[in-house]
Parts: sequence; C-alpha cells; structure tokens
Amino acid sequence: MPYTLYMEQIRIFGVKRTRKFTMRKLAILLSALLVVASAQSQTPVKWYSIEEAYALTKKEPRKILIDVYTDWCSWCKVMDRNTFNNQIIAEYINKTFYPVKFNAETKTNVVLDGKTYKYVPNGTRGYNELAYELLKGQLGYPSVVFLDEKTNLLQPVQGYIKPYEFDLIIKFIGSDAFKTTKWEDFKAKYVSTIPQTEEQ
Repeated sequence: MPYTLYMEQIRIFGVKRTRKFTMRKLAILLSALLVVASAQSQTPVKWYSIEEAYALTKKEPRKILIDVYTDWCSWCKVMDRNTFNNQIIAEYINKTFYPVKFNAETKTNVVLDGKTYKYVPNGTRGYNELAYELLKGQLGYPSVVFLDEKTNLLQPVQGYIKPYEFDLIIKFIGSDAFKTTKWEDFKAKYVSTIPQTEEQ
C-alpha cells in the first residue's frame, strides 16, 4: 500500500468521504506544475554596467547594446516588460551582445577609456554626458544604442520598440547584415519568430 501523506475529509452528495493523497498522486501533481512553470519561465537579459561591458568586449569581442533609460520614463518600463522580457529577444541579446542598462540621469561619474563623463544639471533634471554623447545630443527615452566590437557607435534608436520590430533590429545589427544589406531589403526578407500583434 502506497504511503499516505494525509487524508482529507470531503462531502459528496451529503455523504462524508475520505480522500487519500499518496506520494504517487503528489508526484504527478508536482510534475504537472513543473511543466507549466517551465513553459512560462523566461531567460532574463543579463545586464552589465557600461564599464563591465567595455572590459568584457576587450577580452572577448562582442557588440554592445545599451538601453538608455530614466527612472521617470513610463515607456522605458513598458519596453522592459514587453520587449526585453520576451524570451526570444532575451536569449538572442545574451548570446550576441553585452547588454547594458544605463540611466541617462545618473549622477555617478562614468570613466571609459580614460575619459570621464559627468552629470550635467539642466533645470529640474539633468543628464550624464555619456548619454548625451551616445544619443548624439538628442535626449529621448527609451533609446537603444548599438556599439560595435571596438566600442564605436553604430546606431542609436529612439522610442518604444515593440518585440516584433526589435527582433528585426537586433538581428540586422547582431548578424552584421547592416554591413552588406540595406535595412529595407533586410526588413522585407526577414521572417521573425515573434508574432506581429497589436497588443505589443
């Protein structure tokens, strides 16, 4: 007789019954829950600081993807939730880039390759000089900036980007297609595995 974990008293049609839960039933239940949980689990983007990404790309060259955000930016939070949390996008970013989250309004000095980027007060807010340089003076959030393996600026992209559209962009840059193919041609031929939906 299997080991009984506990017994539960239930009423069926007014008659008191005892239902036994065995280890076997519990194992089946737990297995089912694990299958559901693993189907919903996601590989999060492994974010680095800008200094870490610069150091890593010198050891093992990869492009750098920088999510330039601010704490008050509501569209930045939507992009985190919808785009960066997408399983397909997160896996590709982790495999192809050194991803960086950079607060454009950080008051902490950033030192890269011997150059110091400082906070610049501007009215009630301000900006870090690095954000200004990465965005070519066009401070808008969210923005995603791509650097090549030698940390040269490739392209800043401003505004909220839906997962389907972002998949196109990261594949265009990550695969080096931008070196030989026009964006319009790539976009016309590329088939994303992310469905293009209205709610994104």
